[in-house]
Parts: sequence; C-alpha cells; structure tokens
Amino acid sequence: MYWVAGFASSRSFVVDLGRNQSPSLGLCGSDERHLFYGYIVAVPVQDFGGIMSGLVSDSWWRKTLYISGGALLAAAAYLLHELLSIGKEQQLDSKDAIILHQFSRPKNGVPSLSPFCLKMETYLRMVDLPYQNYFDGSLSSQGKMPWIEYNYEQVGGTEFIIDFLEEKLGVSLSKSLSAQEQAVARAITTMVEEHLYWTIAYCQWVDNVQETQKMLDLPGPLSDLLKWILCQLTGGIVKREMYCHGIGCFTKEEVYTLMEKDMRTLATLLGDKKYIMGPKLSSVDATVFGHLAQAMWTLPGTRPEQLIKGELINLAMYCERIRRKFWPEWFVDLEDFCYVSDNDASSGTPTCMLDLGLFSRTDTLEESDLSLPSHSNTHSQDSDHSARSLSDSDIEADGSDVEQQVKGKI
Repeated sequence: MYWVAGFASSRSFVVDLGRNQSPSLGLCGSDERHLFYGYIVAVPVQDFGGIMSGLVSDSWWRKTLYISGGALLAAAAYLLHELLSIGKEQQLDSKDAIILHQFSRPKNGVPSLSPFCLKMETYLRMVDLPYQNYFDGSLSSQGKMPWIEYNYEQVGGTEFIIDFLEEKLGVSLSKSLSAQEQAVARAITTMVEEHLYWTIAYCQWVDNVQETQKMLDLPGPLSDLLKWILCQLTGGIVKREMYCHGIGCFTKEEVYTLMEKDMRTLATLLGDKKYIMGPKLSSVDATVFGHLAQAMWTLPGTRPEQLIKGELINLAMYCERIRRKFWPEWFVDLEDFCYVSDNDASSGTPTCMLDLGLFSRTDTLEESDLSLPSHSNTHSQDSDHSARSLSDSDIEADGSDVEQQVKGKI
C-alpha cells in the first residue's frame, strides 16, 4: 500500500517535499515565502498496478488529480479553520482598554517564549496600566508580535507601543533620566534587541530545540507532531534570518562567544545596582528582563543558563528581583536557582544563590518618585501560579502560532 501526504491549511500554498531538501513554501503565483500552520493529512492509495502509473504519467490526469486534491484539501482546511475560529468569535472592545495580542503561554510556567512579548507585558505591569491579553497568534499589519489595540487604534512593535502609550496616557519610566542616560539606555536596548536576541534565539530554536519543543502547549491528538513541525520550521526561519542579519555567518562557537560578550557587558553595566540605570526602573529594564529571562528559565543546561546562574550571578539576581516584583503568579522552583561552581564540582554539591529579590547596595533607595500617573483600574494582584496574566479577562484562542514568533520580532 502506498501513502500520499498533504498539508491542510487555511490559505493556498505549494509545499515541496523533494528528496534531500528542506520543505519550501510559497503562495501560488508568488515567490514570497510565508509561514503556515495546519495538519498533516495522510491518505492511503491502493496499488492498482499499471493503471495508477499510467494515470499519473498522463499530464491531463495529473492536472485533474492536482485540482481535485487541492479542492478537497481546501475544503478540509476551511472546516479546520472554522473549528479553530470558534474560540475567536468573541469580539473585543478596545474603547479605553489596552488589548495585548501575543503568543500563547508555554507549559513551563514562563509567561512567554518570546522576549518581546515578555518585555511588553512586563512594561505594562511596570507602569501599572490595566490590560487584556488575547492569545490569538495573529500578527499586526506590519507582521509584528506583540501588538496592541487601544481606542480602536492598532500599534505594532514594542518601541512604538511604548511611545504610543507615553503620548496617549502620559506614562513614562524614563522621565527622571538625563539626556545622556537616555542615550545610554537606547544603546543598551539596541544591543539587546538587535544582537543578543539572535544568539538567544539560536540557542532556543536551533541548538536547544528539543527542550523548547517540550515547553510548547498545543492542543489536539497531533500535538507532538505539530510541535515538532513548528520547531523545525521556526529553527529554519531563525537560521535564515540570522544569515541575513550577518550573525548567522559565524560558527556555533563564534555565536556563543558573541552572546557571552553581550551578557558580560550587561553584567558590567548592571554592577551592584538595583536596576540597569540605577535605583529606579526605566523602560530598558523591561527590555533586558524580557531577554535575560529566556536564558534564566527557558534554556536548561545550556551555556546561557550556566553563565547567568554562575559567573554572572548579578544578572540572575536582577531577573529574580523583577520577577518577584511584577510577576507574583509566576511560580519558580527554588532548585532552579542552584548552580554548580568550580569549587563545588568535585563534591557534587550545588551552591544556592542568595535571596535574589533583596540583595543590592541600592535596594534601600526610594522608588516613590517614578513618573507614573495614577490608575485606579489596575490589573488584579491575585496570584494563582497559572502563568496567566494578572488581568482577570485573559482570552486564549489558539496555540498554533509558535512558528510566527521570529517573524513577529520587533
């Protein structure tokens, strides 16, 4: 018995599954590459001897089979799309409300595997703005993730979202910074988002993809297969975009060397301060935390985790300080804060870190003069260890959006 495999999706596409080739995908009549999601469909084809081979060899019959098969797949894709859309029927009203569109939560308790989604949600908590999560996985009109809706306006890209909120709502974490300090903060943001990001993404989706796959939360009987497909697709996208960026031209060891230099730079800039720019929060803290949290909690046993929990312990303390302050429902096992130093390697006894939320020479300085307006309608502070938003009206629609994370990078 022979088998024919196809892919069911809600948009027209052509898949090339030739021998010794990576799967390639493009819209019909277009050379542009696109992401896709759906289900693999396997159909048994009985062996009718020379009849089937004769039909396939004939160009007219081949076109007929292609058209018929495409129609069937399109119908199946439409039905699948309708089923998946059931959870999306609720219309959200963004009148005087911030709706944050982002990727669905992973299974390991971390709020997001996307540094930019974690950055944006952490920022909203830092400025104490009420918001509503919508885990639909759809990208903004610019192809970015995350993005927000506010008063029926849509804004994509974390930098532009922050500027938009500062203009519309008067919130700011950086008003107390001098012009020189703001320039330094922007330089740090650029280094983290345009350089460190790619090295973390490489570790997450290429070098450590098996562990990342375990963290994905996709429903359905084919969840394991879908998670494998999504990870392979995302890994390919990461490698291709890294090459376009330039950092992908280097070897694995060279990529990790660049990552280590960036992390050591952040550790030096932080020093023994409470936050990156001193005793007070600034928007750059949301950026740095969103990226370092990936190394801290989503890359077990990897070089970034060993570095941040070992030699660069002040970065781990910094991440834990922000987690405790702004993510009370994000439960972390205390064993995650143990590392094996060179002195303890022979004895096999891990050394636990200090109380990460308390230690800092600037911890005693006041933060009461942050340039934030008063918001009476803030998100709930209830903690349920569910890795959900503090907002009481989170809506989770669809988990099949992981392959868009890299494309949705700001």
